[in-house]
Amino acid sequence: MATVKGSHITARALASQGVREVFGVIGIPVVELCLVLQGEGLTYVGTRHEQAAGFAAQAVSYLRRHVGCAVTVSGPGLTNILTAMGNAQANGWPLLVLGGSSDLSRSGMGPFQEAPQVLAAAPFCKWSGQATRPGDIPRLIAHALRTAWYGRPGAVYLDLPGDVLDAQVEEEAVVYPPPVPPPPKPHADPADIDAALDALAAAERPLAIVGKGAVWADASEEIRRLVEATAMPFLPSPMGKGVLPDAHPCSVAAARSQALLGADAILLLGSRLNWIMHFGHPPRFAEGVKVIQIDIAPEELGMNVPAAVAMVADLKTAVGQMVQRLEERPWRCAGEGPWWKSLREHVAAKKAELEPGLASNDVPMGYYRPLWEIQQALPPDALVISEGSNTMDISRSVLEHAAPGLRLDAGTWGTMGVGSGFALAAALVHPERRVVAVLGDGAFGFDPLEVEVAVRFRLNITWIIFNNSGIMVGTAELPAEGPPPPFAFTPGARYEKIIEAFGGQGFHCESPADLKRALKNALKLDGPSMINVAIHPSASRAPQQFGWHTR
Repeated sequence: MATVKGSHITARALASQGVREVFGVIGIPVVELCLVLQGEGLTYVGTRHEQAAGFAAQAVSYLRRHVGCAVTVSGPGLTNILTAMGNAQANGWPLLVLGGSSDLSRSGMGPFQEAPQVLAAAPFCKWSGQATRPGDIPRLIAHALRTAWYGRPGAVYLDLPGDVLDAQVEEEAVVYPPPVPPPPKPHADPADIDAALDALAAAERPLAIVGKGAVWADASEEIRRLVEATAMPFLPSPMGKGVLPDAHPCSVAAARSQALLGADAILLLGSRLNWIMHFGHPPRFAEGVKVIQIDIAPEELGMNVPAAVAMVADLKTAVGQMVQRLEERPWRCAGEGPWWKSLREHVAAKKAELEPGLASNDVPMGYYRPLWEIQQALPPDALVISEGSNTMDISRSVLEHAAPGLRLDAGTWGTMGVGSGFALAAALVHPERRVVAVLGDGAFGFDPLEVEVAVRFRLNITWIIFNNSGIMVGTAELPAEGPPPPFAFTPGARYEKIIEAFGGQGFHCESPADLKRALKNALKLDGPSMINVAIHPSASRAPQQFGWHTR
């Protein structure tokens, strides 16, 4: 009777559950698993660091609305991916991490890379478990996927000891569960739908906040119908950009501070009142603001600000219910009233404030003119990855998106180093599109060698590095004596040479004209490229009315 190894069972279980890509770094004890994945029809992407594998896998989950998968070696391999697990958990993105571990039969004897992996992963995920028999692997993978995907999505960890992966069992005895179906989509209570519409209609200054949860819920069409039926202003979160086009007439993104402070009723659509939204507290929000909240996770309701109306529901379903109810009891925000008039004035003032920077010919360049050049050159369906403090923050006010899911950035955890892994995932999921990774030099430094992966797989990624020779601020030259400042990098670094070392195309730019030419050439290439944009070491964003509530 035929037998099958645990590694083969793992690969077949993943394939049977609809997993399409697996990211990782090959090594003991998952060498055979990484090899047999390809035999089961999965795409295995060998990254240069496990954290990049974890970032790529979770970005796949966000873009596919399924569960992304990464595999690590034992011990340090697992600890290297913990940051990515924490990022997936904070963002509400499903991620399955399969961690090879030392043999169960040598437990406590000091085997190679022995570590408490199940325990180490637990604080950063929804579920952490271990397979002790090869025949249990398909059931455990199905359980892990369901846990990662259902409710508020997040990370899960399955430990695969080396001797379990290598053990053989009778093939006929292995049971593969059917594919885990998509998560259920609970409806909101009709009474809560009426209460939400009553609260919005009674408000003088209503506002919708649209977050990345709306992308995950595929609720773009329903939110568009809601906003256009009510003429309600909306404010996108960083990754909520594009759920409705940034150019939509109801967008008040340019008047963010005034919209948050002035609103007396806020409808949360895939967004949370965490640090990104200043916890919903004064001085960024009005005292006593009424919050209407829709969330798939009951424990999120009323977080930081008591909810006037709280609904545990799928966002797409609940907003669809609101739209349907509006057909029976229409309500519109007064387009010429004082609320909209104030917002439009602030939007116009903010755009006018940015114009000098967008048109500046200064050399060294600041942030705004290069971002304006990028915006002019971007294909409409380009996927933009952005991270790195000023680079990420300023790009939100310049780079526009017309469809959901076209922007990925550091997200809820504010994690540095996500950019290159996200870019790999975006290019694999959407090979027909151009992926543009707009990163600060500090952020790029976390995973710079992932450009080799892009060259190896011939991915259409263009990295654009905003190089100010430091973190937040840089320096034009290092001191002749004494230590360099803590924030400083080597001035004049030629990052584009990194991709050239592997066969990619590099460009160095010091002026707007240089950048315009580089963008024209890089974005038409078949394969990866990098543009190193030298900017002023002291370049910064426009003055802000309020700072972040962080330390």
